[in-house]
Amino acid sequence: MSGSSPVTWSTYDAVLFDLDGVLTPTAEVHMRAWAEMFGAFLATWDDPDADTSSYTDDDYFAHVDGKPRYDGVRDLLTARGIRLPEGDPGDPPEQDTVCGLGNRKNDAFNAVLARDGVRPYPGSVALLDHLHDVGMPLAVVSSSANAPAVLEAAGLADRFVSVVDGRVATDLGLPGKPAPDTFVHAARACGATPERSVVVEDAVSGVRAGAAGGFALVIGVDRGAGVDTLSRAGAHLVVDDLEELT
Repeated sequence: MSGSSPVTWSTYDAVLFDLDGVLTPTAEVHMRAWAEMFGAFLATWDDPDADTSSYTDDDYFAHVDGKPRYDGVRDLLTARGIRLPEGDPGDPPEQDTVCGLGNRKNDAFNAVLARDGVRPYPGSVALLDHLHDVGMPLAVVSSSANAPAVLEAAGLADRFVSVVDGRVATDLGLPGKPAPDTFVHAARACGATPERSVVVEDAVSGVRAGAAGGFALVIGVDRGAGVDTLSRAGAHLVVDDLEELT
């Protein structure tokens, strides 16, 4: 599809990619880890005033997708009418706190990643190659604290000027998606401004972050959220695969 891209890349100074579901299919691993963790938790939670019906993919897209881990836990519990103590990031995974549940999910994710590894989407690698050839500075902006490990496992670690993951955001005091701050930080790390940068996202919260930050172009990648949903969240363009942009 070379030469048929709907994007004129020379118009921009940096491209900022989400990781899970955009560059690598780790979103599927995250979805399974969330489903296992919340499925088991809801099945044992005893509160007649709470909604303990089965966890579904709709819950993932509505409350969890693209957000920092503890925010996803907190938002899902709020939607279900469940109150848990916030706890501390050092809480053990078996502890029923917001942080404990988040750590429980993280353990599940790491186990699957170590067992199965991860391969990047071929179309995403094609776009990365194309942007490298035109000299475009690139960054990864991910809510996951596992982003460096995933990039290393996928063979993509040397492709990016900056990786702004969950740990970096916490260290710098940056609010996570749907706030635009992590994307703004990544753009600056690339020597660019939001007004001259592109955001590439598959999550509604990430698309909203790009729109809220006034980025020049917000590209949605439809990995399940839906074209209409991503467009309503603020995507200027939605594609099924990043190879369409080469």
